[in-house]
Amino acid sequence: MTSKSMRSFAAGLMVAASLCGTVYYLTSDETPETQHIEKPSDDEMKSLLTSKGYVIHTKEEWNEQTAAAKPSEPKTEDKSKETVIYRTMLTVSMGMTSIDVGKALENANIIKSSKEFFNEVEKRGVSTKLRPGTYEVESGMTTAEIISTIFKQ
Repeated sequence: MTSKSMRSFAAGLMVAASLCGTVYYLTSDETPETQHIEKPSDDEMKSLLTSKGYVIHTKEEWNEQTAAAKPSEPKTEDKSKETVIYRTMLTVSMGMTSIDVGKALENANIIKSSKEFFNEVEKRGVSTKLRPGTYEVESGMTTAEIISTIFKQ
């Protein structure tokens, strides 16, 4: 771009800004008056809503209806005796470590902590005796039972 075209462009911007400013300041700020609509009374609102199919309650009526609609509490005695047991088929492949097995067991909700499982495996000294294969394990098993199932003793 040449300096002449830059000057022309800048001058055009100044003229456009001046025109916009002039129109903005010289036009009237008067806005046409909006229609004043009276607020309907409570009775008018209620009758309008009921004619449209809505049901209107006072706060007390609403509280009574919600209290009546709440189901009664089921007996918790039966639920306290139930225990959930998770079962999974664990596939141990070549190259897996006891850390990998612990993470897989934790993800399947068989054990609570993969770190505790790894520490128990290390404590027993069987981390190098991992047997590849597919094993069925469940959350009802103890850590010792899981270790004896998956690792060579």
